[in-house]
Amino acid sequence: MDSVVIQTDRIVIVGAGLGGLYAALSLAPRPVLMISPETLGTGASSAWAQGGVAAAIEAPDSPAAHARDTVRAGAGTVDPDVAARVTAAAADHIAGLSALGTPFDRDAEGHYVLSREAAHSMARVVRVQGDQAGHQIMRTLIDTVRATPSIQVIEGAMATTLEASGGAVTGVRVQSSADGGSEEICIRAPAVLLAGGGSAGLYALTTNPPRVRGQVIGMAARAGAMISDAEFVQFHPTAIDTGEDPAPLATEALRGEGAILVNRHGTRFMLDAHPDAELAPRDVVARAIFAQAQAGNRPMLDTRAALGARIKTQFPAVASACARAGIDPEVDPIPVSAAAHYHMGGIDTDARGRASLDGLWVCGEASATGLHGANRLASNGLLEALVYARTAAQDICDTRPAPAGDAPGAAPLAISFAPGGELPDPALVAELRRTMTAHVGVTRTESGLMQALQRIAAIEAQQPTCATLLNMTATATIISASALVRRESRGGHWREDFPHADPALAHRSHMTLQEALALRARAVEESQ
Repeated sequence: MDSVVIQTDRIVIVGAGLGGLYAALSLAPRPVLMISPETLGTGASSAWAQGGVAAAIEAPDSPAAHARDTVRAGAGTVDPDVAARVTAAAADHIAGLSALGTPFDRDAEGHYVLSREAAHSMARVVRVQGDQAGHQIMRTLIDTVRATPSIQVIEGAMATTLEASGGAVTGVRVQSSADGGSEEICIRAPAVLLAGGGSAGLYALTTNPPRVRGQVIGMAARAGAMISDAEFVQFHPTAIDTGEDPAPLATEALRGEGAILVNRHGTRFMLDAHPDAELAPRDVVARAIFAQAQAGNRPMLDTRAALGARIKTQFPAVASACARAGIDPEVDPIPVSAAAHYHMGGIDTDARGRASLDGLWVCGEASATGLHGANRLASNGLLEALVYARTAAQDICDTRPAPAGDAPGAAPLAISFAPGGELPDPALVAELRRTMTAHVGVTRTESGLMQALQRIAAIEAQQPTCATLLNMTATATIISASALVRRESRGGHWREDFPHADPALAHRSHMTLQEALALRARAVEESQ
């Protein structure tokens, strides 16, 4: 059955996290159509971000110092021009969010309260109510979007496939995100902006919302877009290890406040692991915690001396997660584990926010701009989303002029989903997630990566016509293939069989889905 086709002059934004919302507001009064799988604010990684936004806004800090920290944390693969440009724009975006009503924490004199997080040379993370930055920024943007007549939001819909022809994107196919799914509807539009999150949900142990499983990156890859830096997945060191899926997050700001990492013997193990101890780069801390867990030493985050009872008022999300598990962090250390948290790689995105396909722009975690390199500097994720959301919006306006007669009150599209369609088999998704954690996780080997590619191919073969599953397996394939090709250890990519960095590989990686599938086919052939 052919899909229903709807033609629109609205700019289509896939995803409704911070990047998508900010881009929609930046495009106003240009009419926009946002595609959101859930009610705004309930399914985006941005809303779960605890740390805040990194920004050099007070002396003696400077954008140049922020850029240096970004380059250093990225372990040799950050684009320095991108780092300079993004950090220089940070203060302006904080001011803009404040003007919209974001209640950033301030002291009695009205100055922003700044936190220090891992690999930052000084305190520069602007926060809200301790660990509520993502939630509060999202709430501010959602309220503003709801009040903006040029923005139409379709909630309960998810994108499945990019329509592309001759190397150009012409639209997107969507279906209902309800449990029963639906037939697809094709929306043809002058421009598509992908802002639909990253890939960490492809792992069994993750801090990401349930729908953030690499679908947007995979969708672009299936359309032919170039993917960059896919092997670099950041594992947050301190996911709260109480069996929840997704795992609650113990923000890095806790360690910035002086919390320490200990094992079940009470040993503070980070002192011997890195000169910066608990504030070492995330990949270092994640591997140390992983090693403690593998050795049966039960790693824990001890906030008692540093925060005591203050954790319950200054970090309410952490306190709530602990309470659900029957843990009182004022009295007991918090069990933690390394969990897939952020994908540094994604759809290759240039300085204007453009992907390699004409008509396609990207912002947020689905993008690979060159800012994060091999290991994202803490709290640069929200900053990157803000900067590239506005950048992409401006480029869309410059290159896709609005037709005559467009107005903020343009008639909304009528979208009605018909029953039918195909959704991923939950058992296959669970198997895919287990495969990624087992073989493409905190540490990797060639044999494990080959096994991962073989298993991904087998999973895909069991439901080869489901677009959403194909998006997931496409992203998983590219992550695994890129990790297989990079025969060294760098940042978030750690190879047990190549434990040292190779200076010849101190550069970004680029891979198409076709190239990754060729490597996967070789892995399958060798297993037979």
